[in-house]
Parts: sequence; C-alpha cells; structure tokens
Amino acid sequence: MTFPLYRRPGVIVFLDDDRDYLEMLGEVMPPGWPVQLLLRPIACIDLLQQDAVRREKDAWVQQEIIRHWRDGVQLIPQLLRYWREDEGARFGLVQVAVVDYAMPAMSGLRVLGELQEWPGARILLTGRADEQLAVSAFNRGLINQFIPKQSPELRLRLTRTIEDWRHRPDERHQQIWYATLSPGQYALLTDPVISGALQDLALQQGWIEHVVIGAPFGMLALDARGQASWLQMEPAENLEELAELALSQGWDLRTVQNIRNGSQLIDLELQLALGAGLRPRPCEAFVMEGGTGRLHAAVFPINGSFSPDLTSTFDRFMALQGERHLPED
Repeated sequence: MTFPLYRRPGVIVFLDDDRDYLEMLGEVMPPGWPVQLLLRPIACIDLLQQDAVRREKDAWVQQEIIRHWRDGVQLIPQLLRYWREDEGARFGLVQVAVVDYAMPAMSGLRVLGELQEWPGARILLTGRADEQLAVSAFNRGLINQFIPKQSPELRLRLTRTIEDWRHRPDERHQQIWYATLSPGQYALLTDPVISGALQDLALQQGWIEHVVIGAPFGMLALDARGQASWLQMEPAENLEELAELALSQGWDLRTVQNIRNGSQLIDLELQLALGAGLRPRPCEAFVMEGGTGRLHAAVFPINGSFSPDLTSTFDRFMALQGERHLPED
C-alpha cells in the first residue's frame, strides 16, 4: 500500500436521468462530501471536460513549485502560498464520477467514452441486463468499477466504493511529488506498516489535505478549518545529525539526548523554511517501524499567520455549496 504523496478532497458527480433516484443518492451520501447531481448527459460531459482543463492547470502550478525548488526556493512556503492563493478552488475539482448506464438519450458508457482525457475515477451503475457490457467496459479501461443497482445494501456498497477511490493516490500527483523524495524516503512511505500508520494519523488529526515532501522530509497538512501542521519525519539514522545540530544551536543536553534517542524531535528545518525568526521547538515524538526501517515523527502546529485564511478553507468551500439540489430541467 502506497501512501498518497498528495491528497485532498474533491467533488463527487452523479449522473442519472431518473430524478427521484438521483435525489435519493444526494440524500444518502455522507454530508462531508461535496456532491454535484446531474440529470443530463451533455451537462456531465461539459462539466468533466472543463474539469480536465482545470486539473491540468492545477498540476502545472504544482510542477512550477517543483521547478522553483530545484532553483533553490524552499518547498514549505511555496505550498502554503499555493493553498492560500488558490482560495479553495482546488476542492471543486472532480474526484469521482458515478454514471448510470441506462439513460435513453445517451448511455453511461457513451458519456464516459466522450471523456477519454478526464483522469478521475469512473463508476458505472448497471441493471441486470447491462453487466456483461460493464465487464467489457472495465476490461477496456473505460470504467474503474461497476455496481449493479440491484445490489443488496446499495447505499453502503456505493459509499464504500467511492470512499476507496477518494483515498487512492492520484498518479499525476505521485509523479510530481516523488521528485522531491530520495529512494530511501519513498521506500519508507511504501512500507505497509508505516503507510497504514500515516493514514491513521491523518484521520486522528482531522487532516483533509496533505503533501509529502523530502526536503525537509515530512508532511505538510491542513484540516478543514485551514489550520496547517507539519509532520516532521526522521529516519533513525538521521537522529544523531539532528541532535548535533540542536547542540550547535545551544539546546540543553537533556533535549539533545532526547533527540538522539528519538523520544523528541525539533523543528529546525521548518522554522528555517518559514523564515519568520521564530525559535525552533522540541516536541514529543512517536515511532513507526516497518520492514524497511524505523521512522521517528512529531506533529508541529504551524503559526496561524502562515495558514490559509478563512476564505480558502474546506469548511468555507462546503458552506458555499449549500444544500444538495437537482438542476432545473
């Protein structure tokens, strides 16, 4: 299991020409999901074609961050600025499209066939007579998954399937942010035990968005209110170097020894990257140990002045979505 190097929430689109069924889907999906309901296939095609263009622009912004980093610009302040200046627009990008197969104007497969360039996850809802067509479409790579409408506990199955695709690594993001990691760092992140521990930590902390970087090694994360945090990660073999650095900065011998044995970490590189003149802080650390090695980590809250303002938060984005409603005919 590979830990996503970049994860954020996005919109779930539902396309079905049955107004009552579509309204039911909107009502039973988890309230924390951004959901868009569509009755017309052409409207869905237009939306996702525009979404593909917007995703490309967003990827270009991220690639520019990497380019500037290679030119010597620190990653952390660039990422914080990207989140702040984006003003929440990235949350409007579509992650998953759930499309009904049996629509008289245009079948769901034809709709998806018009969207070859759209890279999001595609789920097809089928009737009993459509399943063979769905299997063929899956084998051709036109859909990622299909779910029969007559499935027992359809709501639960559909919700779990969408949730699974929401949490899978995005291939484009993996390629972009892998560039900042060393092979050893990436090996730690792909360790099943460490990857699972990071998933659990993100859930416990309420982080809805994160980026993993290698210079310095750690994870920059946001919660729904826009509070930024830094998860500092130190492989066991780096602790001695960090302890010596803390000693050279005038830290007391007890703190230095705690860093050396991995029970504490200090955010020297974070404060250097932020450049705000704030004194680094020691923080209690915890250990994630897998087959590829031992990783010591600690969570450091980032000063609120560096976090996105209220107009750029996920909570604000969701508030602007309002009630889930069906489009007018």
